[in-house]
Amino acid sequence: MKLPQPPKAGPFRKEFWRSPLRGRWLTSILGSALLPLIVICFVTGLLSHIAYNPGLAGNSPLGPDRGLDLHPFDWPTSPAWLFALVQGLHVTSGLAAIPLLLAKLWSVIPKLFEHPPVRSAAHGIERVSQALLVGGGLFVLFTGVLNIQLYYPWKFSFVPAHYYAAFIFIAALTFHLTLKIPVVRRTIRREGIKAPLERDREHTIPQPRNPNLTVSPDPGPVTISRRLALATIGGTSLALALMGAGQSIGGPFRRLALLAPRGQKYGSGPNAFPVNKTAAYRGIKPAMTGPSWRLQLKGARSASLSRDQLLGMPQHSEHLPIACVEGWSTTQHWSGVRLRDLAELAGMADAGQLLTQSLQNGGAFASARLARNQLTDPRSLLALRVNGVDLSLDHGFPARLIVPALPGVHCTKWVSAMTFEA
Repeated sequence: MKLPQPPKAGPFRKEFWRSPLRGRWLTSILGSALLPLIVICFVTGLLSHIAYNPGLAGNSPLGPDRGLDLHPFDWPTSPAWLFALVQGLHVTSGLAAIPLLLAKLWSVIPKLFEHPPVRSAAHGIERVSQALLVGGGLFVLFTGVLNIQLYYPWKFSFVPAHYYAAFIFIAALTFHLTLKIPVVRRTIRREGIKAPLERDREHTIPQPRNPNLTVSPDPGPVTISRRLALATIGGTSLALALMGAGQSIGGPFRRLALLAPRGQKYGSGPNAFPVNKTAAYRGIKPAMTGPSWRLQLKGARSASLSRDQLLGMPQHSEHLPIACVEGWSTTQHWSGVRLRDLAELAGMADAGQLLTQSLQNGGAFASARLARNQLTDPRSLLALRVNGVDLSLDHGFPARLIVPALPGVHCTKWVSAMTFEA
């Protein structure tokens, strides 16, 4: 049976795609620049997932469906800035990859309309891998951008979808690289890197068409050199990277974070630093955190502690970062009670895990479970004050967790109960 012929109009016409810049050289250069960003983004994404210690009950952000839920080791607590670095690199590399990905897709878009769409079984497999590669790449990067903005115009759960799509994308990319790396090598060996970049607009010429389907049979006039095109793409990528790095590094660099969803200023005073979810958003009312609040401590022994009783225990101070999956991080001076002191009070000095629960009624990350290395680290605190003053309600008053290198969403705010387990 013959396949229907494409219409002789629009993008199905080979002459429709007339840019004289398209060709294997441009595609090879864009792909070579994009690949390290993708590798960094994928590896740091896996490390970010491992930072949740998903092997502990209830900790996996994938929910009940935990296929491919990797947890090869307990997440370390040193260096304290480890998660901030990992997640900052993840978000920054993802943002920087967007212009390069779009440019690479533009460079090969004529292939999406080639006919016949499948010429053989091998070609069919390649076409399926291309669909997974393009679809997976766009899905992962753009859902990630919307997550940074806390905007979810869909009904599925972001984290599992983003996680599994990344594996699909990487599998398709691996297959694609197996096919295309020899092509890239031949192209770079034949044409070099420097020579095409030295040509200005007047000396920019189309590449030979055969056998490359991306080269137009009827190229239009040259309006921009390949050098300027790559400079524009690279400059856009660098600008997005600087914006992402600005909110990750913080301090004076936060001025670079022009598109940071939480802005660049957070009011004034010791509690003036970013907040992921406010008390109002989580349904925390001042009455819930007033004089009647008690910390329920559970273990071999039970205790009910007021905030004044906690303040009466030995206080310790630590200069620690808190980092969010959206890419921002901030370092503050926290003070409170060591978690291992609370474990001793509960008769569980040798506890293997700690389950911390929040006053918030449901919602994601209303509780978190810590591994032994996290609860016994001397820097791990049930923080009561920050920068010399009481925590604000939005920052977790009357008490919150602060643990070195822990994802911010697991530094539970508005703590109501702590259960030490063997």
